[in-house]
Amino acid sequence: MWKRQMWVAYLFILPATLIISIFVMIPSVVSIYFSFFKYDAITPAKFIGLRNYGEFFFEDPLALRSLSINLYYIIGTLPVAILVGFIIAIALNARWFRGRQFFNAAYFIPVAISMVGGSAICLWLLDPMGGLVNWFMQLIGLSPQAWVGDPKLALFTICLVSIWKNLGFFMVIYLTALQAIPSTYYEAARIDGANRWQEIYHITWPIVIPTTFFLLIMGTIGGFQIFDQIYIMTQGGPGNATKVIVFYIYETGFGGQVRMGYASAIAVVLMVIALIITGLQWKYYLRVAE
Repeated sequence: MWKRQMWVAYLFILPATLIISIFVMIPSVVSIYFSFFKYDAITPAKFIGLRNYGEFFFEDPLALRSLSINLYYIIGTLPVAILVGFIIAIALNARWFRGRQFFNAAYFIPVAISMVGGSAICLWLLDPMGGLVNWFMQLIGLSPQAWVGDPKLALFTICLVSIWKNLGFFMVIYLTALQAIPSTYYEAARIDGANRWQEIYHITWPIVIPTTFFLLIMGTIGGFQIFDQIYIMTQGGPGNATKVIVFYIYETGFGGQVRMGYASAIAVVLMVIALIITGLQWKYYLRVAE
């Protein structure tokens, strides 16, 4: 009976295993392999050892700049999304809050919209000529802005759009964690004379720390993977102001000069960076949990 149940379990996870293997594991192995070759997808691959990695670290300032843009993006979006998502979740979890289901749906709608669709909508709203955002700014006496056309504003605009798009996800995860906290904790704190801020600081926040670390890890990985939003809204411009590392990989591998080997090397470096950051976050979490 036990063996039969195990086979049924394996049968259920088989589709997910196949999808991950075909679209994640096998491409990762192939990328690692081709990162040691000079390869343009047309002529035979030529083994060049670690030359692609040397070019990335010592000869290609645009690649390192693209990586730094990713870091700016993560720093500009992740803390804000976590903080605002936590505050909204606390408000929606309060007993006095009315219309909870409506606001839950309203905040989560952007998450349900595809990033391509959401980026296209935001691009229309931020249009410098006839966009609603600039129209409203003129209405209140402010000068219109070229949101995605100004190198000083483009990355800031991308960060705002990402926060709007992902805020509902952070809110729902926090709300689920808050609803799992036993009410007896808060009742005991009120008996001891604790106010609302003390309850949040001494009860709510320590309990949701594991949730916060989960969101940090997922947000960091997602921050290094951002591509479709850049592709739709800015194409990496203006003046490489929003050229993140994944978009640079796309341009290197499929642009004017097809350099699949070098693009594979950059992808491997990105994977290693994401693993290191995730490992450090997890190590810090285990230390805090102790």
